[in-house]
Formats: sequence, structure tokens, C-alpha cells
Amino acid sequence: MKRILMSSVVVTVLAASPSLAQRKATIQNVPEIQFSSVPNFLKLPPGEYLGEAVAVATNSKGHVFVFHRSANNRLFEFDQTGKFVKEIGSGYLGFEFAHSVRVDKDDNIWTVDEGSNMITKFSPEGKVLMVLGRRPLAVLGVLPAPPPGPNRPAQKYEFCRPTDVGWDPQGNIFVSDGYCNNRVVKYDKDGRFLAQTGSEKAGSALGEFNLPHGLQVDGQGNVWVADRTNNRYQVLDNSLKPIREITNLGVGWTVCVSGGSHQYAFFSNSNPNGNMPGTWDITGEIYKTELDGTVLGKFGHPGKMAPGFQVVHMMDCRNPNELIIGEIESWRVQKLILKPTSAGAGSTR
Repeated sequence: MKRILMSSVVVTVLAASPSLAQRKATIQNVPEIQFSSVPNFLKLPPGEYLGEAVAVATNSKGHVFVFHRSANNRLFEFDQTGKFVKEIGSGYLGFEFAHSVRVDKDDNIWTVDEGSNMITKFSPEGKVLMVLGRRPLAVLGVLPAPPPGPNRPAQKYEFCRPTDVGWDPQGNIFVSDGYCNNRVVKYDKDGRFLAQTGSEKAGSALGEFNLPHGLQVDGQGNVWVADRTNNRYQVLDNSLKPIREITNLGVGWTVCVSGGSHQYAFFSNSNPNGNMPGTWDITGEIYKTELDGTVLGKFGHPGKMAPGFQVVHMMDCRNPNELIIGEIESWRVQKLILKPTSAGAGSTR
């Protein structure tokens, strides 16, 4: 009998304070997955450095893309051996505060920029093909901080600190939007608005969000959302109707759904920005599950030195046995080789 990713746990919305936004996973007796970290995987050119490696992705050739926050926000491409290939979008107006990079089935590269409120589709060669959202107009000068109170109503074609992007098999585009709109938006392949769930108002009911921080779409067209401040993940159907929530894997920091005919999901219960006292003992691990909810295992622990994890902000799991992870506070990217797993340990119920 298959276990379904269902939970009847009532989730209490926690304050956004980092010290309160961390939660120990409540699932028990999860086996450890053994893994190794490839040392010095990425080879940067002389004089170049990574900043906060908030976003990583791979294409069909195994090339690795790193969108990182440095003196300028930059998008680097490396080949499958980790050799530097090129920089994409140098000086691009849509790069202000990097948050996510993803690669679609045609090897187009998509960036999600929290600062410019823009999602950009680049061709494999680096040509801009599509822009969703709009950067605040420079002609308006420095805008004053918004007055306290409710956020401005969410708009169809404008974002407020978006966080991630994904696509279903038909090419429809899904955006998690994000820090102040608390919603997931669906567009068609040409960027036309179709639907949304959630709103500028944070909420904790199914189909509501409090900082949707990561998003992926599986082969069935279901949408997986890391609902971070609600300390959970949500699964939505293709029309954005809620299916279930996952409440026992700690903080909903980021989610990755692997490629191939047999897909797996990976969830990061990241140790937090700032590393508050006590959080190292209860956070930092990554969980691997079947899409039906069977938990296969977990791996990783907090640590400033590799193979420890220092705030896993994003994962690429195109190959579920070779993960690429991007870390904020250690300013690095690790390539992890997972050893085979056997029977599952339980369910995300």
C-alpha cells in the first residue's frame, strides 16, 4: 500500500523572526544516506570569486549554472567537469538581488531576481527571450518605504520579491511570489496570466502561503511549494488547487524534484541565516522521498567546512544521485554523490 503525502497536523504560523523560523523535523527513525562531496568541483578563473551562491541549476549536458550575489549579481556557467565556461547577462538590468536559477527542458536558463522583481528567460547562448515582471522605474527615484499595513494587492504581471520558477510538461510557467505577495501564479508558455493561489495576505490554510520560498513541478504537472514561514511544504494540482501539506520535515526552505521517469523529491531543512544558538542541533539535513510520500532517507549536517552545509538555499537534482547544492553563508557550491538507498523509512505524513 502506498503512503500518501498527507498530513492532518495543524500548522501554527510563526513570526518571521529568524530565531523563530526554524523547526526540528518531527519524523523519526529516518536512515542516513551516505554521500561524498566532490572537492573543489567548480574551477573559477583567476581573480574571480563566488558570492552568496543562492541558486544552482544544470542543463541536459550537465553544465552547472550558478546565480550568485556578489559586488554585482552574476550568472556563471561551468561545464560538467566544473570548468568555467562563460558569464551570462553581465550588466543586465534584471540582476539586482539573485534568488533562483532554473533550466527548462529546452536548456533555456531562467533567473528569478528578488530585487528587480523580474523573471528572465535566456537562451542557452545567453540571449534574452522573455521577461516576466517589471523592475521599479529608476525615473521615479528612490521610493519611500510603504506605509505600515496591508500589502498592495497582488497584480497579474507584477511581482513582489519573487523566489522561484518552474514548468509543467505543457510548458506552462509557475512562479512563487514570494516575500510579500505570498502566492503562486500560473502563466501559459507565452507569459499570459492564467491563475493564482494565495494573495498579498499571508495565510496558513491550504492554498495560502507565508513566504513561498521555493517551487518545482513534477511530471504529472503537480506543483510543489516550500512554504517557509509556515514550516511546511504544499502540493498543488495543475490548476493550483491544494492537494496536501507536508508538515514533519522541518522548515520549508527549498524543494527539488528530480528528472527521469522515476522522480524523487528532496527537501532542505536548512540551518538558518545567522546560525542562532541551538539551531545547529535541529536543522541542516536534506530529505529524499518518493513522490508518494515514502521517505527514503536523509543526509547532511550543519558545518562551515565541506561536506557540512551552511544554509542550503537551492538544490539541483536532475540526476537524483548527484546533487548540486548552493549555500548562502559559506559562499560555495557542492557536488554531492549519494550512495544507493534501500527500503523507505516511513511517510511524510
